Amino acid sequence: MSDLIKLAGVFGYLSLLTMGGGMAAFPEMKRLTVEVQHWLTFPQLMHLYSVGQMGPGPNMMMVVAVGRWASGFLGAVVVVVAFFGPTALLALTTGRLWKRLEAWPWRASIQKGLAPVSVGLLLAGCFTMARVAVTGLETATIAVAVLLILLRFKVNPALLILASAIVGVFSFGLQ
Repeated sequence: MSDLIKLAGVFGYLSLLTMGGGMAAFPEMKRLTVEVQHWLTFPQLMHLYSVGQMGPGPNMMMVVAVGRWASGFLGAVVVVVAFFGPTALLALTTGRLWKRLEAWPWRASIQKGLAPVSVGLLLAGCFTMARVAVTGLETATIAVAVLLILLRFKVNPALLILASAIVGVFSFGLQ
């Protein structure tokens, strides 16, 4: 039962860091789930995140797998409620308040201040992930190729993930 309480605390806290998207919480998720709680290893977390990218819906649904990994079916349920519940309530409350404060002179300043924070949190998540995912010339080439393709063309990211997996099989073989 204490693992369920820990899961609720960790993922409730992480839900509040997702400004700018789920990737914003990734560095702290890595720290808490891998380094503090030892629920899984960083490669396992990376794997779950990658698989979450291919699934339908929000990519952060991968937190369900972390909860299941840590504490079975109940862990998965606790993580869903803890990760998505606080954010949903905060978004609902803030959205209603934000609408009422439409004429408030500080509103535009707050929005301008929060946008760079979102970008910074997102980039921190990207760099945290890159430290483990980009391990040599082959993985760097895949990362740069995916980046360039996404910047230049409108391609479904799931197709790039699948293509990268196939390239990985041929480049790295069975490990």
